[in-house]
Amino acid sequence: MGKVIIDGNNLTIEDVVHVVRDGYRVELSNIAEERVLHSRKIVEKYVNDEKVVYGITTGFGKFSDIVISKEDTEILQKNLIMSHSCGVGEPLPEEVVRAIMLLRVNALAKGFSGISLETLNTLIEMLNKGVTPIIPEKGSLGASGDLAPLAHMVLVMIGKGEALYKGERMTGEKAMKEAGISPVVLSSKEGLALINGTQVMSAIGCLNVYYAKRLIKSADAVSSITLEALRGIIDAFDDRVQMVRPHRGQMITAKNIRKMCEGSTLITRQGEIRVQDAYTLRCIPQVHGAIRDAIEYAEEVLIREINSATDNPLIFPDDGEVISGGNFHGEPIALAMDFLGIAVSEIANISERRIERLVNYQLNDLPPFLTEKGGLNSGMMIAQYTAASLVSENKVLAHPASVDSIPSSANQEDHVSMGTIAARKAMEIIENATMVIAIELMAALQALEFRKGFKKGKGSEVIYDLVRKYVKPLEEDRELYIDINACFDIIKSGKVLEVLEKEGIILE
Repeated sequence: MGKVIIDGNNLTIEDVVHVVRDGYRVELSNIAEERVLHSRKIVEKYVNDEKVVYGITTGFGKFSDIVISKEDTEILQKNLIMSHSCGVGEPLPEEVVRAIMLLRVNALAKGFSGISLETLNTLIEMLNKGVTPIIPEKGSLGASGDLAPLAHMVLVMIGKGEALYKGERMTGEKAMKEAGISPVVLSSKEGLALINGTQVMSAIGCLNVYYAKRLIKSADAVSSITLEALRGIIDAFDDRVQMVRPHRGQMITAKNIRKMCEGSTLITRQGEIRVQDAYTLRCIPQVHGAIRDAIEYAEEVLIREINSATDNPLIFPDDGEVISGGNFHGEPIALAMDFLGIAVSEIANISERRIERLVNYQLNDLPPFLTEKGGLNSGMMIAQYTAASLVSENKVLAHPASVDSIPSSANQEDHVSMGTIAARKAMEIIENATMVIAIELMAALQALEFRKGFKKGKGSEVIYDLVRKYVKPLEEDRELYIDINACFDIIKSGKVLEVLEKEGIILE
């Protein structure tokens, strides 16, 4: 089993995926341990000296003017966690919660939060032993960090709340006991250090980027099959066309399509059948490429964020100072996730139009709705309806969350990011877009059944062989949801990209 060494500065999205999906163990680096111990000494000094410092010897939010005695600091931290555990709705997926825990570990490992090494190691132990807190999906404003959801994470650390352990939902106390982990008693600053940050929106964001990157590659592959099935014109994907408008994503998509179509006799040249194709075929590089660039931007923002200190106040051990700032504000993630959601919705938008070109006999030379016995059979008529429904839903979800703000904490916290809502919406958009691409894959392969006597492109041949293990050609009507779900699983699991790579077709 692999492991990821946490130092607070070098975590990648690939590391996150390895921990949350592949079970990699987490270890704290020696340098990180030293930084954590150093910053903790500053907190203890402030408490012993009874200095007035926000979150250490005061209340929180609008209660920041109320000084808390040295004797009451433990009660203060426990009350903070219990009072802030106000999340509602369905639990976040287990992989998201594990990502949240990992990102919080990494932020605390930077040594600017004042947490004790013992408490940080408890969170690491929970990750490594598979104790996953139940965190409701709703309740964060995305400024002052993800307070409510992160409080649910900490509940389990103190032996309260609920958790998953070995596939069973149980009380946090029971999960910790069965895993052999002792609950912590939070001391000064620790509760605030654990819940004041952007790790929920960032965790969802990391997984969003991971799945979006795979999806755009899969969309390139599937769209190339559609291009072949519709006997599309390859000239628009010529490298010279892309070089005179050298957006990186556009050039990559065009290259991917050329790789996929290599060896195809279905592909045509301009003027052979028609002079030019409709935009949904001809402009695949321009649209998919812009989406790819947007995903890359979101990834850059997230890599910075997951290696940042995002709580408040921040401890600067070298100077012996504690500064109250606003690094918990989720605006960078909110804007990036809104942008990502808008971009990925476009994957579905253009895919649905390609599906229409596949099933609409007025736009091609194929049987209506890709069935030979139309009338008796409806073929893939309603599959396009489903794609259209998902596209329409995405248009609603793509409305930016970051343009909204509602003041909280008696107007002390008077502008918030709604970044966690933006991240959750983007996650749903990615699921919907993946399903639309799955429908296109199903329809494009069905269209190829009517192109006998032609040679498929190298990439299309590989994907055809993969999918036909699970989805047979449609000869007469059957329950198509089974086929759609099978194609969805093939795409989301990454199998499409895996089989291409085995054949030496590496999509960028």
